[in-house]
Amino acid sequence: MAIIEVSVMPMGTDKPSISSYISHCYEVLKGEPDLKYQVTPMSTIIEGELDRVLDTVKKMHQAPFNDGIMRVVTSITIDERRDKEESMEDMVRAVLS
Repeated sequence: MAIIEVSVMPMGTDKPSISSYISHCYEVLKGEPDLKYQVTPMSTIIEGELDRVLDTVKKMHQAPFNDGIMRVVTSITIDERRDKEESMEDMVRAVLS
């Protein structure tokens, strides 16, 4: 199980706001029923099997291109533990307790 933070940044948009492009990335993610996710103000956290999450991130990266954007920068941080199962909630609980 992996927890991945992803941030998709369309470059060269007509306006400073990129929320419409990011909402299309979110629509891609909503279409993946076997993944848990949490949208934050600056990124999205996704939990699931590593290959499955990376396939979804690739689709999210593609979404702004489908909207006509010519350049997209996507940052990914992967946290994968093999010593024990740990969910997003477990990680937050460990910090807050």
